[in-house]
Amino acid sequence: MQFGMLHLFEHPMGRSEKQIVDEQLDIMVRAEDYGFDSVWPAEHHFSEYGYCATPVVTLAYVAARTRRLRLGTGVVVLPLNHPVRVAEDYAMLDLMSDGRVELGLGRGYQPHEFQGYGVEQSRSRQIFHEGVEVLVKAWTEERFSFEGEFYRIHDLSVRPKPLQKPHPPIWMAALSQETFALCGRYGFNLLCAPVFGFNVERGIAQINAWREALQQAGRDPAQYRVGGLVMTYVAESTQEALSDFAQPVLWWYHTFGKYVAPPPGHPPIPTYEYYTLARDFVTSVAWEQLVEGGAVVCGSPQQVVDRIGDIAEKTGIDLYLAWIRIGGLAHEKVLRSMELLAAKVMPQLRR
Repeated sequence: MQFGMLHLFEHPMGRSEKQIVDEQLDIMVRAEDYGFDSVWPAEHHFSEYGYCATPVVTLAYVAARTRRLRLGTGVVVLPLNHPVRVAEDYAMLDLMSDGRVELGLGRGYQPHEFQGYGVEQSRSRQIFHEGVEVLVKAWTEERFSFEGEFYRIHDLSVRPKPLQKPHPPIWMAALSQETFALCGRYGFNLLCAPVFGFNVERGIAQINAWREALQQAGRDPAQYRVGGLVMTYVAESTQEALSDFAQPVLWWYHTFGKYVAPPPGHPPIPTYEYYTLARDFVTSVAWEQLVEGGAVVCGSPQQVVDRIGDIAEKTGIDLYLAWIRIGGLAHEKVLRSMELLAAKVMPQLRR
């Protein structure tokens, strides 16, 4: 098992934007010293939910200050970005970092972000599909043309090409059964998230749909990876962990619920499954559900070891993405949790 960290750049009241950025960058750079394998900033716009608008900028900073850490995106919202520009930016980052890029892609799920960029969210699946094709062509073909509904490209040579061949590993965020299978048809590594309602007890069926799609496309599932995003906090005792972590986690769920639903008067988008799944999950969420379903792993070092091991055994996750800095959790507490993960949790699970 490998260990990464997600970074959302969320901003509750009480701190300046400068403090938020400084803390997040400090955590990301220190991740290498603590023995984490990767960091994954997430693209978000226009709210306190998160404002890492361009993950490649953040990762360029981290690349210059680390030597081993893999540089992931959790995720790039492809429908809000021109795929040729994504190809250029992350090829450059791959060259700058000596081939450490892991590109996570997703469709996005917050209506106000699509409205801010003037993109019709109901077409996000189609835009994503074309964007993936353009991105891969830009990375792997010397010159290419593309004729689609959203992108039209004629005889273009995209430079530079990434260092990793044929291109950096691509990951895709999946929630619904349909999206898991689509990820397999694309031939991408899988990012799943108990945080968004994926239950580890039932999730194996969705992961198997991804594996079956890989096989149907003539690919060997053993050559692909599964990453899981879990809110994670380690303290010296269970009581301390719960005292520190429960309120930040619930802040995030309440904020998430506020931004995931369409604005008043806006019709539901039937092609976008997040609305019903996420809204229902958030409105009924309770701490016990979060722990039982695998969205939150919180406790003493040994409790966290046991629970992560249980999740990995049931789901086959081999990249554990720990989401520690949530809801304005104090910087020193984030660092202490990272220290405990590094010293008392990760060594046991790596073995």
